[in-house]
Amino acid sequence: MLSLWLFLLPCLSLVSVTPAEKGLEFPQYDGKDRVLDISDKNYKKALKKHSMLCLFYHQPVPDNKELQKQHQMTELVLELVAQVMEEKEIGFGMVDSLKDAKVAKKLGLEEEGSVYVFKDDRVIEFDGLLSANTLVEFLLDLLEEPVEVIENALELKAFDRMQEDIHGYEFLEILKEVARDNTHLPDLSIIWIDPDDFPLLIPYWEKTFKVDLFRPQIGVVNVTDADSIWLEMENEEDLPTAQQLEDWIEDVLSGKVNTEDDDDDDDEDTDDDDDDDDDDDDDDKDDEDDDDDDDDEDDDEDNDEDDEEENEEDDDDDDDDE
Repeated sequence: MLSLWLFLLPCLSLVSVTPAEKGLEFPQYDGKDRVLDISDKNYKKALKKHSMLCLFYHQPVPDNKELQKQHQMTELVLELVAQVMEEKEIGFGMVDSLKDAKVAKKLGLEEEGSVYVFKDDRVIEFDGLLSANTLVEFLLDLLEEPVEVIENALELKAFDRMQEDIHGYEFLEILKEVARDNTHLPDLSIIWIDPDDFPLLIPYWEKTFKVDLFRPQIGVVNVTDADSIWLEMENEEDLPTAQQLEDWIEDVLSGKVNTEDDDDDDDEDTDDDDDDDDDDDDDDKDDEDDDDDDDDEDDDEDNDEDDEEENEEDDDDDDDDE
């Protein structure tokens, strides 16, 4: 029997039919350190390197073992989020309110226990529940441009209709029709999944299945090896008709279209990724050299600032003596 998942995105209810393969399971922390210990020496480098920088501002690590364990659990949450969001070029760090008070003041961090996100010269504070699911959902929302300029009456009319989600409604009706016409096929399971219900899995699914989950998607996943194939749709307006979708499903069930068709492309992508990794390693070495130079310059600047402050204090003392 051919075990298939038909993913309809956005709108996927996750059902485990067989033991999950890599990419289908809930992500677990892999043990790699990704969260930086932000200090006065490396915060400029972190801001420069990442398009978004997510900093957790916390009180000094307590001596109490129970509180230390709680702090470690928070750090693990950040590590998991950093792992899941690694492909999104988001940096993560922790700032100690006592040890790193100087850099906290420069960055405008005030409330302990809050997460501050730096993006495009803006600082967004997150003080909600610090769980991996909640934080990933928050960061994914920030990646989307929240403001759209409406320039004419036509765009205003389109904006007014956005709440109707007409494409989602049409897509669902097409699905219902296909499901009704294919109740006689025991090998076919149609599953409707809403990615918003699984924010922690969105980056994993996008990476594993190579699809954009911010657009409607429909595809078949072989749950035995997580291999998949997706119906080509140029844009959200290009929704298939019920007949087109039914024909495509029949091609999949007959083997005319199968999840192995794009494996050659995947092999080429793997080779390209290996080359990219080598290039990234070289870039990282160059970045380290540049960062060392930047750190030296930062130290000089900080020393100059400290000297100026001391001189100003001396001048004030002289004035007081007079």
